[in-house]
Amino acid sequence: MKKLLFLIIISTVLILAACSGDSVTNDMYEHLEKSVELEEPFVESQQELISLDSKEQEIYSQLIELSADEMDKVNELADEAITTIKNRKEILEEELSIMSEANEEFTKVNELVTELKEENQKEKAEKLVDTMEQRYNTFKELNEISHESLEENQKLYELFKNEELTEEDLKKQIEIVNETYDKETELSNTFNSLTEQYNQEKREFYESTDLNIVFE
Repeated sequence: MKKLLFLIIISTVLILAACSGDSVTNDMYEHLEKSVELEEPFVESQQELISLDSKEQEIYSQLIELSADEMDKVNELADEAITTIKNRKEILEEELSIMSEANEEFTKVNELVTELKEENQKEKAEKLVDTMEQRYNTFKELNEISHESLEENQKLYELFKNEELTEEDLKKQIEIVNETYDKETELSNTFNSLTEQYNQEKREFYESTDLNIVFE
């Protein structure tokens, strides 16, 4: 069964002590940090996913210890696992909405990049915009494969409830579950890597401006 995954979000350690930059960089700052603010609920949803994922793994561990003579208990546990899966599907939908709103705010930065007069600032801004676009596209892929992974997990628990279940069918479904998890893990790692890259690039952009930024 799959291990727990956790996605990191954009750094919120930046504070504008006083506005001293030009109007374009000030506006960019406002949109960049508003985007961060809109992502904050994502942290809570990730914690909820981890909690439900952990619960499912506990259920799975109990299930594989039961025999065919204990079908009542098997059905009970399988139904519990399916409930956690349905709850996680709802959270994934919420996360997609959160990230979509944050990305919509971020796109306002794109319109301002061309207004930057200093080439150094413009290059750094274009770099972070490109990284954010990659990050958001990766998230959408991850969200989709996470849904797929949950669907395959649900099929697995439906199999457990089948009294005619064969070892071959069980093994085949477990392989499918593991394959989708591998894809999920790869995209999760890419997303986290892009987030860290973006955090660094955003800091470098701020440092290239006249904004009075304090890095905590």
